[in-house]
Amino acid sequence: MSLTSRERQEITQANASGLRPVVFVHGLWMLASSWAPWLAFFEENGYATLAPGWPDDPETVDQARANPQVFARKSVKQVTDHMAEAIGRLSQPPAVIGHSFGGLITQQLAGRGLAAVSVPIDSAPFRGVLPLPVSALRSALPVIGNPANYRRAVALTYDQFRYSFANAVSESEAKRLYETYPVAGSGIPLFQAATANVNPFTEIKVDTKTPRRGPMLLITGERDHIAPSAIANASYKKQRRNAAATSIREIPNRGHSLVFDSGWQEIAETALAFVKEHH
Repeated sequence: MSLTSRERQEITQANASGLRPVVFVHGLWMLASSWAPWLAFFEENGYATLAPGWPDDPETVDQARANPQVFARKSVKQVTDHMAEAIGRLSQPPAVIGHSFGGLITQQLAGRGLAAVSVPIDSAPFRGVLPLPVSALRSALPVIGNPANYRRAVALTYDQFRYSFANAVSESEAKRLYETYPVAGSGIPLFQAATANVNPFTEIKVDTKTPRRGPMLLITGERDHIAPSAIANASYKKQRRNAAATSIREIPNRGHSLVFDSGWQEIAETALAFVKEHH
């Protein structure tokens, strides 16, 4: 999967700056543009930033909503390999920050030794993470409830988005977020996550023990429905065996929209403090 002109430009600018780079990885139903406030915030704090998209992602929400099927048939490995390609062109190892499936991909990149430091936020589970909270199952059902969705792109209704992403914000903010951010998402990653613990060949694996992993902070929202704290705590127990520093932080009263809703800066400041300490 070749990098886009925007991605290549961000890499060139990061290398030319000489600053330590930070790579942001978005999750399912989002675009790279959802990280815009974070990019500005980290740049203000002395970092070079880049936010690669998933393969074939449109650049804008309007373009994405006009052509939703472009998101279909994207697997987790395709996305992780795309991010790895971008990181491989950087002149120094980056910090990697990812949300939701982007958090899972962040852990896979760290397991490949590609992250100087990593911050998975409300991460999707990987093979060996056993809890399956009811809210996580309910959030996934709009996709995995129909096997035909495996090769489709599936968009969330407002009610589905409200439950899965925006349950911890007001109704008015939830509506604003729904109008602004979500696009269709590939069905494959959710099916991959649902079957990871029964499929020995799954792409949903993380090398948690490699000494090349680097320091990691897992962040979880207390009220997250898609990736509840039980998933984050189980992921932490797998990751804490690593020789590198491993921490977990639960943010009270926050749901899955915590990286792009009105309280995003609290999460960004938490991530920045860990990155500054270790990178």
